[in-house]
Amino acid sequence: MFDLRLSPEQLEIRDAVRDFVAREVKPVALRPERLEPFAKPLLTAQLDQASQLGLRTLALSENAGGAGADNLTCCIVTEELAVGDPDIAAVLAHTAAVAKALERAMTPAQRERLLTQFVADERFHLALAGRGIAVAQDGGEWRLNGVATAVDNATVAKLFVVQTRIHDGIGALLVPRDAAGVSVRGQGGHWFHGSRGEVDFSDCRVSAGNLVGAIGTIVPPSGALSVGIGRAAYEAALEYARIRVQGGRPIIGHQAIAAKLAGIAIGLEVARAAVWRAAWASDHPEAFADRSLPDLPLQSIAEAFAPEVMLRAVKDAAECFGAMGVMRDMPLHKYVHDARVCLHSGEGSSGARLHVAEALTE
Repeated sequence: MFDLRLSPEQLEIRDAVRDFVAREVKPVALRPERLEPFAKPLLTAQLDQASQLGLRTLALSENAGGAGADNLTCCIVTEELAVGDPDIAAVLAHTAAVAKALERAMTPAQRERLLTQFVADERFHLALAGRGIAVAQDGGEWRLNGVATAVDNATVAKLFVVQTRIHDGIGALLVPRDAAGVSVRGQGGHWFHGSRGEVDFSDCRVSAGNLVGAIGTIVPPSGALSVGIGRAAYEAALEYARIRVQGGRPIIGHQAIAAKLAGIAIGLEVARAAVWRAAWASDHPEAFADRSLPDLPLQSIAEAFAPEVMLRAVKDAAECFGAMGVMRDMPLHKYVHDARVCLHSGEGSSGARLHVAEALTE
């Protein structure tokens, strides 16, 4: 049965992350100097603190040293982190998603050797280097050559996962950042969330023991990231509307402002429901088999819908501030920028719509 009631554990995790964001992340992310349209370094101190809370290993099983969180819980955490800083949310969401996939693909011996290191090191992040890297077997080693571009988490990752075709199947090679022949270059600008870069493999060699099975498609909860950005803008506009007085009363008492805020709230609630439903469905694939859920890619539906709701939310929230909404040193300027980045990150909402269209034509 599809149930939107969160468990006591999920509520506890949500409230703990929300409190952490309010105390430790937002005050730093909204400092005036970070609201200027210049390079914004990753908040590494706050990222480390989030790792100490167990958010980096959230999706690992308890046997592997994680919390055994399901996809719905990961979506909840990503939204809460994105309210404070989408970059931190993106880094942790990507690491958690890759770690969960690796745990399934590894042998028990590999889990003991590699996941133990991952869990013990709070700065141990993961990156999926993607396909397109030339891989060849050379005795008891694998040799890699090629350049992977636009790699999420590239500049903070200590282990790269390179998917490749091995003989008649698909596998993945685990390449440590400090391996000979690996170099990383940061990607300039601030037109992505997280810590993206370019990874160059030049005659890089790794042992045969670093080959794991197919890890499948990894999709971090970017829909939850969109909801978090939209919610941050909405909460800022709601707070301002309650204290800004015009015509002898707070502007939230004026119908035009109240209706605009109501529209934002409605959109975000519907978007969150779509994200949660897709996450619940991924945790309960049997719901497709017995036709409880439609035979549609619910994850793609959420990924297409949530960013568009987010963009409308931040634009309407900015309008509640009047002329102040477009000032560079105001939070709404940051939220609009964050929304634009999120809208066009990865495949974007247009790419997600194409996935839904392909499903309809099958």
